[in-house]
Amino acid sequence: MNILIVDDDPGLRDLLKRYLSEQGFAVCSAEDGRAMDAVLAEQEVNLIVLDLMLPGEDGLAIARRLRASSTIPIIILSAKGEEIDRIIGLEVGADDYLPKPFNPRELLARIRAVTRRGGAAPQAGAAEPREILSFDAFKLDLTTHRLFRNDAQVPLTASEFSLLKVFVQHPNRVLSRDRLIDLLKGYERSPYDRSIDIRVARLRRKLEQDPSDPQFIRTIWGEGYLFSPQGQSYSG
Repeated sequence: MNILIVDDDPGLRDLLKRYLSEQGFAVCSAEDGRAMDAVLAEQEVNLIVLDLMLPGEDGLAIARRLRASSTIPIIILSAKGEEIDRIIGLEVGADDYLPKPFNPRELLARIRAVTRRGGAAPQAGAAEPREILSFDAFKLDLTTHRLFRNDAQVPLTASEFSLLKVFVQHPNRVLSRDRLIDLLKGYERSPYDRSIDIRVARLRRKLEQDPSDPQFIRTIWGEGYLFSPQGQSYSG
């Protein structure tokens, strides 16, 4: 697994590169968005650790740009610990957010959690049968971690895939935020539960014809969320 560290602090880049290399990861680094683009053009990257406060193009702009064309997992780092920055980071498509200063072991735990949510890519020539869950015009391939609508792929991030998988496996049931956190293996429990709402909003933009009037992932006020495979109504 190849991890790309994007941070303008050379000391932090070197520290994280040494630490994560000792944990068995391949690690490369870049000081800004332009250097990041050069790395991505030359090699495959499986996860990006992205600083929010970068010279030139900032981390949020980079995350937004990456999400327009890629589902590579992103963990945002920032010395700005305000809740609004975390909300914006998740809204633009980051999979997790870690405020500075932090212990490298905590970053390692977040990396492992994000990769568990995304699952391991199948090896070439693997003979394992594919497991597919269907709803309406969609097919969720649990083996390749991909979503299709009428055979056209719908790009999902690791966290979006994990959340949709939970919904599809628990149809027509109201799931509270706490229950969703319990079902999301590898999800770091936090008093900040707004991240579930943000991920639901991101999924709705990819599933629903009208995200403001969702038919698949419905809000049950005061209780949680309910997934309706065929967009059925709910009478609670």
